[in-house]
Amino acid sequence: MKILVFKTNINTSVDLEMVDAYLSDHTLIDDWSVDIEDIDKVLRVVSSSHLIADEINHLINGLGYQCSELST
Repeated sequence: MKILVFKTNINTSVDLEMVDAYLSDHTLIDDWSVDIEDIDKVLRVVSSSHLIADEINHLINGLGYQCSELST
């Protein structure tokens, strides 16, 4: 199992709904969450496949949000 952690600017429930439409349907993502209460708006992605951080960065940035991987 691989866990990827990102700093984002996903702030609101509307933002979460937008991201949900893409992350929940992604075949390589088993689970994900965003802590909008955290200062870094941390996105946590769990995958049992060969998902790489650049794929998540590209997807989230493509939706108009900022996303950068955090060291775990």
